[in-house]
Amino acid sequence: MAAEDAAGAQQKFVDEAVAKAKEMYEKISETVRGALNSDQTEKVTDSILDTVSDFVKKLLPDEAHAKIDEVRKQVDDALGQ
Repeated sequence: MAAEDAAGAQQKFVDEAVAKAKEMYEKISETVRGALNSDQTEKVTDSILDTVSDFVKKLLPDEAHAKIDEVRKQVDDALGQ
């Protein structure tokens, strides 16, 4: 009987620990998701993409600028997902 009580107590402890870990994971996930989708992150990635595309435009002829803009947009859209 004592062994069953100890096993039950251990199982309860494990269940509570798992529930707490899941709760913490969800809170952390929400925080990370929010940070990745924040306006500040968008501004930083836009600035980086603008800098890179402007630099590449200086290296390539004018005929390539439309393609550079297209690729920049695709990358920005992919980062926004």
